Amino acid sequence: MSDPTHKITELLKAWSNGDTKALDRLLPLVDRELKKRARKFMRRENPGHVLQPTGLVNEALIRLVRENLSYANRKHFYFLVARRMRQVLIDYARREPHLKQVDLDKVVATVERSKELLMLDAALTKLAEFDERKAKIVECRFFIGLTMREIAELLGVATTTVERDWSFTRSWLKQQMSEEPEKL
Repeated sequence: MSDPTHKITELLKAWSNGDTKALDRLLPLVDRELKKRARKFMRRENPGHVLQPTGLVNEALIRLVRENLSYANRKHFYFLVARRMRQVLIDYARREPHLKQVDLDKVVATVERSKELLMLDAALTKLAEFDERKAKIVECRFFIGLTMREIAELLGVATTTVERDWSFTRSWLKQQMSEEPEKL
């Protein structure tokens, strides 16, 4: 039997080239990994969040299917899915907290976490305007949970470059997120 990672890449390329049946064969191979990544995203959310990992995966995949993108390999695919997961959570954060929540502490925590996510998104958008690679490193590290070595491989740079960029970017983001939201 062939290596599953190669099979995933083959199916991604087939799907990118218009083979709609390739998506049906691909989803069972990537489902476990996508849900694992979605659980990482959801750990940062409040326990009462309306989305569960499966829902987050589904919404992210729906967005990807609509975009009809091409994928270089499985890591590129996982990166794009994680980016869509981030976008889904940001869209939810922009909505008002659910009125069903009556515990004032939970409502305040939900609002604060939503503000932080929106501030992070604004800072990442600003960062991407002048350094796309650093923004991708944050997405890979924070949202996907990739190691420095995995990020370096995905971006085609040295691990030391990723580590240096990560160090700078963490400081930069902290400074940006401590500013007033209007400045972002």
